[in-house]
Amino acid sequence: MNSAPPTSLYDRDILLWVEDTVAKLKAKDFEHLDLENLIEEVESLGISQRKELLSRLTVILEHLLKRLYVNSPYDYNGWERTVRTQRTELRVLFRFAPSLKGQWAENFTEAWVYALKTVRQDYPDTPFPDEWPFEADLEAMLDRPFWQTPP
Repeated sequence: MNSAPPTSLYDRDILLWVEDTVAKLKAKDFEHLDLENLIEEVESLGISQRKELLSRLTVILEHLLKRLYVNSPYDYNGWERTVRTQRTELRVLFRFAPSLKGQWAENFTEAWVYALKTVRQDYPDTPFPDEWPFEADLEAMLDRPFWQTPP
């Protein structure tokens, strides 16, 4: 049983739809815009950026927890590199979406829950703290080498 091919440009070729939409916006041809899909795409862009912040912060916290509490010197360098990489990616994200900084505290709380659950599952014999033992502000999380001054 064959389903009917998609009829809208959006459904047939998203890249072509984007190019067409940009051209219409530049030409101020608002009458012919596919507003329903344009609104959906703009909304999803904001959601995507918020998800990226949460995801990168969760990875940072997971690797910091492993570096601080898991006795595996062989892995320390890799965990530290991951933290540095994710910090760089967050700096880039904030460069393009500075308003995300205002959502830091809320995302930190949620990321902490996810990170702690993951490391406790991965390392059940390692005692991890119930709360983050350091400052949780943006500047500290982007710059401080927490492993140099363990709790």
